[in-house]
Amino acid sequence: MVFERKMLTSGDPDEEEDAPAEEEEEEEEEEEMVDPLETIRSKCEQTEHCVHLKERLEVCETRVSSRSSTTEECTEELFDFLHARDHCVAHKLFHNVK
Repeated sequence: MVFERKMLTSGDPDEEEDAPAEEEEEEEEEEEMVDPLETIRSKCEQTEHCVHLKERLEVCETRVSSRSSTTEECTEELFDFLHARDHCVAHKLFHNVK
């Protein structure tokens, strides 16, 4: 028991002091990182083709939500929009990855 306590309490004091500083640096680095996929997705959503498909999706969602009882879903419009956006992203993403 005594030996275990000494192992736990003894150690290099410099290591204990450096540990919080290292954690702060890691947290700062994590905050600065930006996912390139999200950046490219937002740019692709602003292209003419994607804007048109997003408008169609929003019109469909508005129409469906205004009705109290309907079997209509906006699946086709959603898939069309996601396909167009992902097609745009696929051409641009790997140029930004190191």
